[in-house]
Amino acid sequence: MATRIEFDRKQIKADEFKGKKVIDREGIEYGKVKHIHIHSDTLEVVGITVHKGLHKDHFLSRDYIDRFTEESVLLSSAPIRIDSQVVDIDGRKIGKIKRLHMNTDTNELESIEVSDGLVGSRIFRTSEIWGVGEKVILRQTKDEYKNP
Repeated sequence: MATRIEFDRKQIKADEFKGKKVIDREGIEYGKVKHIHIHSDTLEVVGITVHKGLHKDHFLSRDYIDRFTEESVLLSSAPIRIDSQVVDIDGRKIGKIKRLHMNTDTNELESIEVSDGLVGSRIFRTSEIWGVGEKVILRQTKDEYKNP
């Protein structure tokens, strides 16, 4: 028996979304649906696993999902992903995201770890992020982060 999701006043099977495109409001494709996660008590969708390339799976919570369409899953906002480029408020490169730190209870993003050269890294809390699109933009300049 397949779990059902409401779709334009119709009921559709969750397993029909496997392989459908995941797209944000700017038309950027993030991969394809690998799994739809359902809360075992409420039977509500809590998120999706997005597959992009070899061994690159990302969990996106329900907060990112705007709606399910016949052809795709549309995102309400761009998700923060590993390997995304991080820049300061002036657009100067800071590094790339190498790890996402999630709250184990809520599965919400708490901070990102950004590579800082070959061996170093720096952690930025989500409150330090100004915006997300093709790149993650931090609230301050590179110099302000170097000299707090």
